[in-house]
Amino acid sequence: MQVSVMGTETFVATGGRQFDPALPTVVLLHGAGFDHTAWALQSRWFAHHGHGVLAPDLPGHGLSSGAPLPTIADMADWTAALLDAAGVARARLVGHSMGSLIALETAARHPTRVSALGLIGTAATMTVGPDLLKAAEANDHSAIDMVSIWGLGFQAELGGSLAPGLWMHTAAQRVLEQCRPGVLFNDLTACNAYQNALAAAAEVTVPTTVIIGERDMMTPAKAGKTLAAALPNARIVVLRGAGHMMMAERPDELLAALQG
Repeated sequence: MQVSVMGTETFVATGGRQFDPALPTVVLLHGAGFDHTAWALQSRWFAHHGHGVLAPDLPGHGLSSGAPLPTIADMADWTAALLDAAGVARARLVGHSMGSLIALETAARHPTRVSALGLIGTAATMTVGPDLLKAAEANDHSAIDMVSIWGLGFQAELGGSLAPGLWMHTAAQRVLEQCRPGVLFNDLTACNAYQNALAAAAEVTVPTTVIIGERDMMTPAKAGKTLAAALPNARIVVLRGAGHMMMAERPDELLAALQG
């Protein structure tokens, strides 16, 4: 569906069912350079199991118009505005990578709007290496190569997709290749600059599930556990052998963790 959020025409996937604000709402927030398609499986499951689903393309991403928002704080305020636009008073926020920081910051800045959190592939500090930032700034394809190589776990690079014939590495690259110039750099810069995760975590009291990939090279397990330790009401789920892109690598295990 299309909604206007802060004056920006925004595409929001609803999991194949018409969005109903009367149902418990789950908001699915994608990572840097990605869009709503990252949640193709999870959005449909929630939509067909008693939830209203909002899986937006952030401004400047996917099918949404506008310029990408420069900071995690801006993205958090935009997320609260999305709830207003959809007629939702309170929602569960689930975010992956950059999306996890957005979800966390939204819960800290707008505590009455968030009922629970799911933080996937998250970290206390999401530092981005200078080589990746430089390549992304130049819109060099090597930035896409680095994200897709580092983002997938070892087993995913060898195959193992639950969808026959799908190579997860190429699928990730194709989404990133569709990014508008400057979007990936914007997002990576926002992650690199965000230093409020631990302070925000200390303010968040809603139930939080932190889902960590055991072999995640982009947000290592240790960094995720550090953030989880700062959350007063958190539980940790470690997906054995998984890398960073857990929605594609381990969709069933990820859903089980979010349901728990």
